[in-house]
Amino acid sequence: MLSRTITIQNKLGLHARAATKMAQLALQFKAKVQVQQGEKTASADSVMALLMLASNQGKEVTITADGEDEEQALNAICELVSNRFDESE
Repeated sequence: MLSRTITIQNKLGLHARAATKMAQLALQFKAKVQVQQGEKTASADSVMALLMLASNQGKEVTITADGEDEEQALNAICELVSNRFDESE
């Protein structure tokens, strides 16, 4: 199991479009990917669960990946967050 803490940088945070992108990306891997913010944890392949985290800009989240392709999954999800979910702001 691997994990990394990263800061949500895009202006709108983990909103519906960003959560959908993360869920679609997480589904491409066999590893189980989870996102934790404070006491809340969500499966990265569930848009609704991700939205329940209410992760706004500046919030720190911990991404955890567990499974055969965990390193690739963790790197891909963290890259998506670092790239502000490919949003311009």
